[in-house]
Amino acid sequence: MMTRLLIAALIAATPLAAQPDTLWVRNNFAKREARIPMRDGVHLFTTIYVPKDTTQRYPILLRRTPYSAGPYGDTNYVQLGGLLLAIAEQGYIIAFQDVRGRFMSEGEFVDVRPQVTTAQGAAPPSTNGGAPLVDESTDTWDTIDWLVKNVVANNGRVAMQGVSYPGFYSAAGGINHHPALRLVSPQAPVADWFIGDDFHHNGALYLAHTFHFFSGFGRPRPAPTPEGRPGMSIGTPDGYRFFLDLGPLPNVKARWFGDSIRFWNDITAHPTYDAFWKARNILPHLKNMPPAVMTVGGWYDAEDLYGPLKVYESVEEKNPGIANVLVMGPWFHGQWSGGPGDALGAVRYPATGPFIRDSVMIPFFNHYLKDGPDPKLPEALVYETGANRWRRFDAWPPRGVQQRSLYLREDAGLSFQAPTALRAAADEFVSDPAHPVPFIGYIAPGMTIEHMVDDQRFAATRPDVLVYQTPVLTEDVTIAGPITATLWVSTTGTDADWVVKVIDVYPDTLPMLNPELGNPQRVRLGGYQQLVRGELFRGKFRSSFERPEPFVPGRVTKVEYELPDVFHTFQRGHRIMIQVQSSWFPLVDRNPQTFVDIYHAKASDFRKATHRVHRTRAQASRVTVGVVAP
Repeated sequence: MMTRLLIAALIAATPLAAQPDTLWVRNNFAKREARIPMRDGVHLFTTIYVPKDTTQRYPILLRRTPYSAGPYGDTNYVQLGGLLLAIAEQGYIIAFQDVRGRFMSEGEFVDVRPQVTTAQGAAPPSTNGGAPLVDESTDTWDTIDWLVKNVVANNGRVAMQGVSYPGFYSAAGGINHHPALRLVSPQAPVADWFIGDDFHHNGALYLAHTFHFFSGFGRPRPAPTPEGRPGMSIGTPDGYRFFLDLGPLPNVKARWFGDSIRFWNDITAHPTYDAFWKARNILPHLKNMPPAVMTVGGWYDAEDLYGPLKVYESVEEKNPGIANVLVMGPWFHGQWSGGPGDALGAVRYPATGPFIRDSVMIPFFNHYLKDGPDPKLPEALVYETGANRWRRFDAWPPRGVQQRSLYLREDAGLSFQAPTALRAAADEFVSDPAHPVPFIGYIAPGMTIEHMVDDQRFAATRPDVLVYQTPVLTEDVTIAGPITATLWVSTTGTDADWVVKVIDVYPDTLPMLNPELGNPQRVRLGGYQQLVRGELFRGKFRSSFERPEPFVPGRVTKVEYELPDVFHTFQRGHRIMIQVQSSWFPLVDRNPQTFVDIYHAKASDFRKATHRVHRTRAQASRVTVGVVAP
């Protein structure tokens, strides 16, 4: 969500709609603004663009958003671009809606509003004066029902599509779907804000992203308004220094937010996976979905990588017989919406954007909404990074992958062969909260999109990062699906974070990247340590996200967790590297390394600790991957 402005630029920046007065939209569409009544009497502001040629019938594409359905006013037209422009050119009615409590809509906004209704129309009234229960699926139902009855020239078929938060609304809108809703496409959807999306990963706070996002988005809107709320400027490009100087998390409220950011107060009041967070997990509710679902995500999405993978999995489990398609490409958050989709940071690959929009998404939409030809898409259309090619599978993860473990070995080695040591064998490092490991090797004010593929050589030189790597590979190794990290650890503290990074080490002989390709830093790719997947786990949640428990100092303990899926080929001549560390700052907040409620920790709670990672036959620390047969 931090990249929302970049996504907006990608969506808008297309030749056909580049005129400042949005001439193409004006010439081809009539604009209408409506306040659509919901079942509880609240009205949601909706902007509707209908093709001027009303001799035909058109499907409706609905996007529900907390980021504004503007521009507002009958004479102000939207500037379409990217995927939305491509859809509009096919002949669609486009509708944008401010969700409840945002911008020009009435009602109260609730972040990732919990699902409270069951089957459509079957939910009992609330206890609040008998008013009907509402959630995002009922608001969607009521909106669609009004649109198909009140918008001219529609053909009675509706699709929903959106990226990030609008991806969440697309998924929620499909629950117990309206009969006219034929297709939903949740793209980079939010699924669970405590376990894996946006603001927490495995219980640990994604500090920089949370601070920057809610400093603007989280500010109150007492009444409908066309104006957004700007975020707070930290006044420096050096986010590492800013967040380190900020100190313990209570200082966020004391020095910056006060009581103006309600959701920050909610976060700090709910430090474990309690009923508050469980109610906001959409995955258990994805039932009675429309006949067609296309979930889209990016392997390099710093914000919502967990969401699309888990939404696809949940829809597949709960909706047998529907067309459920997963598309995963080499993209940052929303990158597929516009532009070539051919690079992230120093990593380059053939253009993927035009193909996925013109040959995958548009034919899929047209088939279900306009009776176009069947595009015959596979269950999973996924991009194989490293090898840089699209692959088609009838399931995800692919059938027949072999689970194999890469073991942390002596002398910084990494091997598919298990260790043989019977007695104590371990590697140790001192973790100091006053000097946390940075998540990037350069200066940035907050979370970057490039860090998902950044060179990890800066981290490999630190004494508080353990490094293990294979010999040079003599053949390609392709891995697919989730990764499981199994660490046998001990610590002198009572809490600790554990970061595991899977890295593709390039051969030393590769030349420097040509700055004409858009990389003014002239990154040297020889020896480049490309991050393939990294994930952090807050150790006190190792047995339960609901009931954290301290480490016993000196006692060897297993910490096991899942890293999000990958589909990557480590090419012959490369190496596979694993890095293990205990901080990733300021991407993730600092762990005091004492067992406390970190949201209310004091400066005195932050202490150095010595962490050990064990690698004996009985306590074999390892990373387990799904290896695809050649």
